[in-house]
Amino acid sequence: MIRTKFYRRIFELNGHPIIAKGLRSFAQSKASKPFIGSFAKLYKLNMEEATRGIHEYGSLHDVFTRELKPGARPIADSADAFVSPCDGYLSVVNDLTLESTFTVKGQEYTVEELLGSSTKAVPYAGGQVLIFYLSPTDYHRVHVPIDATVEEVYTLGKEAAPVNEIGLTHGLRPLTRNYRLVSRFDVAGSPLAHVMVGALNVNSIVRTNEANVVHRGDPYGYFSFGSTVVLCVPKGTFSFNGKTGPVKMGEAIGTWLS
Repeated sequence: MIRTKFYRRIFELNGHPIIAKGLRSFAQSKASKPFIGSFAKLYKLNMEEATRGIHEYGSLHDVFTRELKPGARPIADSADAFVSPCDGYLSVVNDLTLESTFTVKGQEYTVEELLGSSTKAVPYAGGQVLIFYLSPTDYHRVHVPIDATVEEVYTLGKEAAPVNEIGLTHGLRPLTRNYRLVSRFDVAGSPLAHVMVGALNVNSIVRTNEANVVHRGDPYGYFSFGSTVVLCVPKGTFSFNGKTGPVKMGEAIGTWLS
């Protein structure tokens, strides 16, 4: 019971940068190892699909960023398949306004704020935003949704504000204020914005793939704790298959049209 309350309190306080840094240090230390079993039980982690047994992990961070066995997440293989880059809960915003505004949990945001530039936001006016919310239960490595060339990668934000009701209630803007890794892909001549938004820690995102050419399903990075992935697609380039809600990395969520 004590450990259950401890973990829940961690995720309630995940917007406080000082607390976040302390939790991150603890989670990466050997001192966190005794908590692995109860953490896995509380969040119902499927350790059978992980590459290592639960007792082989040295810290909570190792478990949170666990890798999966080959085949645990089959990658849709049709030529034009666009796949989910991660496990999570998918929400889709269609027909962005000319100002590229969209709403997340009752709060209005702009693609300009998300990407940090009005110029970078222009290609997505009238397009779609795909938002993947990851929970502690989910596999926390992020992959590539479609074959592409990596045109640009940059980071934005310094504050850690939670992507949850606590942050929204207090007027914080987590998608724009949080540390985030922004990648601009070129897919057959059209741009695709791939944004990893850290929710629990300052700079809690690690890019693991430095290649200039990436392929559908390739590993791209991981979150140390808490997270959201946002994809921005231009108008007329993507056909969504209509499935929202829980998704798994590698499953087809639509097709690329250009």
